[in-house]
Amino acid sequence: MAERGRKKHILLEQVPVTGYAAEGKSLARLDGKVIFVDGGAVPGDVVDVRLFKNKKDWAEGRVTHFHRYSPERVTPFCPHFGICGGCKWQMLPYSVQLAYKQQQVTDALTRIGKLSLPPAATILGAEDTVHYRNKLEFTFSNRAYLTTEEIQSDGWTQRDALGFHLPGLFDKILDIDTCYLQAHPSNLIRNTVKIFARDHGYSFYDHRAHAGWLRNLIIRTSTTGEVMVNLCLHHEDEGPRRALLDHLLEAVPEITTLLYTLNPKGNDSIGDLEPVVYAGNGYITEKLEDFRFRIGPKSFFQTNTRQAEKLYGVVRNFAGLTGGQTVYDLYCGTGSIGIFLSRGAARIIGVEQVPEAVAHARENAALNGITHASFFAGDVIDVCTDEFFSTHGRPEVVITDPPRAGMHDKLVTKLIDMAAPRIVYVSCNPATQARDLEKLDPYYTVEKIQPVDLFPHTHHIENVVALEKRN
Repeated sequence: MAERGRKKHILLEQVPVTGYAAEGKSLARLDGKVIFVDGGAVPGDVVDVRLFKNKKDWAEGRVTHFHRYSPERVTPFCPHFGICGGCKWQMLPYSVQLAYKQQQVTDALTRIGKLSLPPAATILGAEDTVHYRNKLEFTFSNRAYLTTEEIQSDGWTQRDALGFHLPGLFDKILDIDTCYLQAHPSNLIRNTVKIFARDHGYSFYDHRAHAGWLRNLIIRTSTTGEVMVNLCLHHEDEGPRRALLDHLLEAVPEITTLLYTLNPKGNDSIGDLEPVVYAGNGYITEKLEDFRFRIGPKSFFQTNTRQAEKLYGVVRNFAGLTGGQTVYDLYCGTGSIGIFLSRGAARIIGVEQVPEAVAHARENAALNGITHASFFAGDVIDVCTDEFFSTHGRPEVVITDPPRAGMHDKLVTKLIDMAAPRIVYVSCNPATQARDLEKLDPYYTVEKIQPVDLFPHTHHIENVVALEKRN
């Protein structure tokens, strides 16, 4: 193998890729140095890698050329694969994806957490590896991403796009024809809006100038068959808005609720904006087992409903409820986990920082006739005081489901202070979960581990750990 070029632009030639690392990167070793490789390589490939970080014991780089492909590779099913930036593992059989995700969990808990652990249970894979998402957000842009071939071809000019942001490009959008992430009528809705807007000369958003009319299209579907669409616009233009929304309702009768949101801000977030109901009741209803959840345009809900049922089933099993326990659901969001566990508990106490999510949690509890669940807005550190415990009871089981960054040190300290006999830790990032488990290790022992795959064809993985208080 040869190294060419200046030190900061080292090119490693014909490097065998031997494994997978965290965050979707592949792994190679060269003269004892670990190389983390981006760019779609899989174990068994032989590639050229250009380094962009080069330390004494490790380096990071990106594939510039494939010399030989791994025999494990399969043909990706999506025409946008390799450009879109999503579903990066389509070139691997799903069984192989699951094996690497299982390995990712084990490596994180043992290498980062440095813990002595029971074997992780076999990962729970998805039955549906396409059309599994219940929510997608598409972006309008007056600058479509064009491949080199498209730019060089006669007749190709800059055009409008409705699709996904590409990694590292804030102003260019990949125009999506068919997306395999969400079931019908998602593609029909997006293409109907795009074609009508182009035909009528509506302006797609200019992300550099912060100008233009059409900004985002958010589509939510449910296993109950309901469909919600929220069209985000930079400013009001009543005539064209009504024309577009009326056309969409006529072309796609499956839509059960249609909203629009005016967003004049410099970013795409709508959490501080008020969507306006144009047709329907302004929400859809989703089910987990026989529990019902009302989902509005700003509600959080797990984006893979069927796998969320499996995930919450694991949490319920790990909680070991017998009917008499007080359960604290931390980072409770809209209350889905607490409600799912409610029939086995004497009391559910949910704590969440976002007041609007707490309001939704209370609505969902009422929707399911649950009267022994209470939800509180605020930081766990501030809410869970001795006075709070004396009023609501100390937890016998704690469910914690933090964001990817994991739990703050103060929350770990608070969990130790709560001294619940059992903790169930749900994580979407095994690395930060491992870090937190190491801090809890003097007080809790890991009893069970169960990975669950909610996002086929990606490197993302959920992991559930049951912790038991040490004597």
